[in-house]
Amino acid sequence: MPTWKSRIVRLAASAEKTALTGLLLALVTAFVFPIALTFTNSLMTESEIGVNFAAISSDGANRSDPRVTGSYVNLKWIPDKVTLSQYYDVLVKKQPFLTMFWNSVRMTVPIIAGQLAVASLAGYAFSLLRFRLREPLFFAYIVTMLMPFQVTLVPNFIVAEKLGLLGSFGAIVLPGIFGAFGVFLLRQFMSAVPYGYVEAARADGAGHLRIFAQIVLPMCKPGLAALAILVFVDNWNMVEQPLVFLDDAIKQPLSVYLSAIGEGERGVAFAACAIYMAPMLLVMLYAEQYLIEGIQLSGLKG
Repeated sequence: MPTWKSRIVRLAASAEKTALTGLLLALVTAFVFPIALTFTNSLMTESEIGVNFAAISSDGANRSDPRVTGSYVNLKWIPDKVTLSQYYDVLVKKQPFLTMFWNSVRMTVPIIAGQLAVASLAGYAFSLLRFRLREPLFFAYIVTMLMPFQVTLVPNFIVAEKLGLLGSFGAIVLPGIFGAFGVFLLRQFMSAVPYGYVEAARADGAGHLRIFAQIVLPMCKPGLAALAILVFVDNWNMVEQPLVFLDDAIKQPLSVYLSAIGEGERGVAFAACAIYMAPMLLVMLYAEQYLIEGIQLSGLKG
């Protein structure tokens, strides 16, 4: 027969589990709510969106509409009439949208590929090679990683100006390729590779390039996938770099253009935001397990 003490312990554990579940559900709802609202509103007509958001309309539009009730925003989930006209306006009528979407792709993809190459090579050197000043050099990487972006913005601008890269994608891609976080992440990941594998390969006559390509990299696939996801999300949302390095508006990425695309057209803004979020959502849905596994195996916490 269970004693009253064991019953109290079970009740406390059950209450704690229920409270934790409720807290997690609340957090999930808070994070998913704006995303779901963006997608559902992107399927509404412009007039319906105008009525729903009439309370915060700066020009007073639609406030005289008889469908407007009260002075609060009407957060509707189900459209009265589903339409794709907003997406047609964004993809066809708003020609700069596709141009700037591809600008984002042309900046983000080279940064991902370059940082994977540089970070994997540097991580191999810092974790598995023995050379003088290895730890001080790695400490210097950590220091640069801890610096806010605004601190390194001016030196990057000066270097880009000296190299004649201002106004081109190279002024953004090159600093992105040599980010310190990727080196830190892969160094932590490669430090977990048993050094006996390296010694055995050396005994068989393998050089560093072969050890790196055939032994270390295959064992670090989760870390490479995690780094690729994190670099993609970070650079897909870049705003400060294009504003500083690119003076031609047509070369700027979609993340900058979104602030002006919906002026006077909320439906178009919702559709543009939905398209902009789609790549990140797809990456997280299909690569979530790689991100979690890569972070766990790297030994990073938080």
